[in-house]
Amino acid sequence: MAKNKILIVDDSELVLMMARDALEEAGYKVFCAHNGLEANGYIFSADRPDLIIMDVMLPMLEGNKKVKLLKEKDFISQIPILLLSSKSEDELRRLTDESGADGYISKPFSPAGIVTTVRNFLP
Repeated sequence: MAKNKILIVDDSELVLMMARDALEEAGYKVFCAHNGLEANGYIFSADRPDLIIMDVMLPMLEGNKKVKLLKEKDFISQIPILLLSSKSEDELRRLTDESGADGYISKPFSPAGIVTTVRNFLP
């Protein structure tokens, strides 16, 4: 059985490492990008991710704005996208609604917490 692919986009190497380690241990194939431009290489490839986790505070283009642009593209709109942020829960809910993201993960997250959230969207 093929592993589900997850793309994590965050400019923090520590966050990428913690999320990648937890999700790989849970059996997912994980790719990491440090900004939205680098993420495009994965998102627009023939081997697209099955789920994207996008930090809100990214260099060049904020993650919530990137999500909004991605959700407007038919061939990407079905991919679940989760926002990732240390913003307040209310602010994160608002950004999720405005961007069209499918959910969110609050920072700091626990390894078990990120895996549980992802499993709500992927087997």
